[in-house]
Amino acid sequence: MRVTTADEAASHIRDGDTIVIGGSGGGHAVPDALMAAVERRFLAEGAPRGISAVHPVGLGDGGDLGMGHFAHEGLLKRAIGGTFVNSPKISDMALADKIEGYTLPQGALSQLMREIAAGRPGLITKTGLHTFVDPRHGGGRQSRSAPEGVVELIDFKGEEYLFFKSFKIDVCFLRGTTADEDGNVTMEQEAIYGEMISEAQATKRCGGLVIVQVKRLAQRGTLPAKQVKIPGILVDLVVVEPKQRQTYITEYSPSYAGELKMPLFDIPVLPFDPRKIIARRAAMELFPGAICNLGSGISTGIANVAAEEGVLDEVCLTNEQGLIGGAPASGNEAGAARNFQAMIDQPYQFDFYDGGGLDLAFLSFAEVDEEGNANVSRFGGRIVGPGGFINISQNARTVVFSATFTAGKTEFDFSGGKLGILKDGPHQKFAKRVEQITYSGPYGARRGQRTLYVTERAVFALTGDGVTLIEIAPGADLERDVLGRMGFRPKIAKDLKQMDATLFRPERIGLDAVLAGKNRRPLPQRLAEASRMAAQ
Repeated sequence: MRVTTADEAASHIRDGDTIVIGGSGGGHAVPDALMAAVERRFLAEGAPRGISAVHPVGLGDGGDLGMGHFAHEGLLKRAIGGTFVNSPKISDMALADKIEGYTLPQGALSQLMREIAAGRPGLITKTGLHTFVDPRHGGGRQSRSAPEGVVELIDFKGEEYLFFKSFKIDVCFLRGTTADEDGNVTMEQEAIYGEMISEAQATKRCGGLVIVQVKRLAQRGTLPAKQVKIPGILVDLVVVEPKQRQTYITEYSPSYAGELKMPLFDIPVLPFDPRKIIARRAAMELFPGAICNLGSGISTGIANVAAEEGVLDEVCLTNEQGLIGGAPASGNEAGAARNFQAMIDQPYQFDFYDGGGLDLAFLSFAEVDEEGNANVSRFGGRIVGPGGFINISQNARTVVFSATFTAGKTEFDFSGGKLGILKDGPHQKFAKRVEQITYSGPYGARRGQRTLYVTERAVFALTGDGVTLIEIAPGADLERDVLGRMGFRPKIAKDLKQMDATLFRPERIGLDAVLAGKNRRPLPQRLAEASRMAAQ
């Protein structure tokens, strides 16, 4: 291992290289200085050209950082990521067919790094079946020129699976906090671990170059051995960036790093608006001991609601980046968490999710159709991608999709604990057909999932009869405000209920009492049997 500059490290990138990049979302452990150096070299020299970039999680600040550094014609040939939502310039290039663009499940890409590291041909999984990732529905391709075959549909012992193929890695860009003189890297100030070690191992397996950006250097033999996340035997070059921020927004949060737990009253209280109403209604699905995932968007507000209502410790909230417990962060900080109980590597979190470990998944949606299919990956002239959505939604016991009922500027009146719609959004989210299937309603129904769709004015369930209206907001008119604003006619439950009026008032909703009236998460069968025997 040797220490070098970001610009010197970028000089080792060759035309046509495939670069794997670690990190998550809005700057969480993102090696941005290395990516910026590649951009500087290209703008100065016109090289490297035609590179492929693979990043399991979306990377960027919504502008020029992260994958935005690679958004230049000639520099980038192919982009494969869990999502492009953090890098709209990459989305624009894929839409214009200036690059080969693919968005694949974040969990599949994360787990694929381990398969490549072990020299296996790829990842076999059911994740993505019957969605746009399935080759029968596009194979994850988001641009016209993107070749088919990145994902294959296979039959194994009479069952359908998707096969995500291994590929050769030439270089990987990773990030940690501290490196010693032997190249051992710790991540004590990072908000996530990601799959850094798997990416390093995969790159070495391919004979590639491992370059790690860190904030500081330490003397040989002084780093606590158990804190080393990337062993020096895997590291070729280290680049020191003293101004490295924890995320693009936050210079350093000790709570994000797990250094301390902050008082619950320091966790922001959401403003009283439609998004908070939706997060509150979704939170009413919680029960004591529930293990949950909070996706991006409106659903991240459930953590803020749980903290405000004093029930954060009654449930276990997680996010796909590997945080367990506490309050997952929201907005552009999504991916981090405050007051977490554990931080694990991202591939292992997805193993848990894929194995059915989630009781409840809270996710957002952009479109829902009459079959109960949900779309978050491509809509309104934007390529977003699925992120962890497909892994999470396919495998949770109950999935709760949340969004405002319509898109566009809306105005509401919540006086008297009722919903008054003064101006409605012009765009329908409940469509006859979704533009892209990110969640298959029929596939979920066949597997016995419980599926809800929560909005500020109505709640729907996926039943044997299809999408069924089960709750309506007090003050909302059934025909004018709900049915007349949908692209299809849903079934209406015979016992159509009114949404709880407390949701529409600024004061707390008494979520602690709601949880107190529910059963706790059941014990494992073996322990339950032992408890019954002991009680007899």
